[in-house]
Amino acid sequence: MKITPAILFSTAYLGPIEYFTYIINCDSILIEKEEHYIKQTYRNRCVIYTANGVQSLTIPVIKVNGNRTKIKDIKISYAEKWQLIHWRAISSAYSNSPYFLYYRDELEQFYFEKHKYLLDYNNRLFETILKILEWDIEIKFTQLYYEKIEKGMVDLRNEINPKKELKIQFNPYTQVFAEKFGFVSNLSIIDLIFNLGPESNEYLLTILDR
Repeated sequence: MKITPAILFSTAYLGPIEYFTYIINCDSILIEKEEHYIKQTYRNRCVIYTANGVQSLTIPVIKVNGNRTKIKDIKISYAEKWQLIHWRAISSAYSNSPYFLYYRDELEQFYFEKHKYLLDYNNRLFETILKILEWDIEIKFTQLYYEKIEKGMVDLRNEINPKKELKIQFNPYTQVFAEKFGFVSNLSIIDLIFNLGPESNEYLLTILDR
């Protein structure tokens, strides 16, 4: 039986593995769309493992109302060819991983299509990741900004953050460049999927069982 607390997440660009450990046992989740955009977070950044070590990939954005722009109104900038850069980096990093060719087509399309808003783009990618993991989870969005969290709700909007210390310990799994640099934990979910494929669910569940 699934655990069904009301968990509030920020949007994320190919979110970290930590993000998905909280989702795996949920029937539904709530994603914040009314908050003001916060820079240098997973909202528009993912982290992958390349031949040169860890690399951050950041989607350039347009804040239409400056620092008071709500996340739902954040637009994606195409002034630079970031899609080409991101896909080349992902392909180079994971082309030798066991499951890259198996899942490649489902993700590659997102680096040729143009989406106006960051939230929409992230959500489409998120739905694709859920499909790959074969998770049946309802995605809901906030209709107002929760300054005070309601009883029974878990607020993870700012807890899953690249600047915060991890509260979860991750067992090592096979990574393409581990022999060169060692195991790196809590990378983008695509690192897990490309390396473990169908075993990704089992890996995430072992983290929860600790």
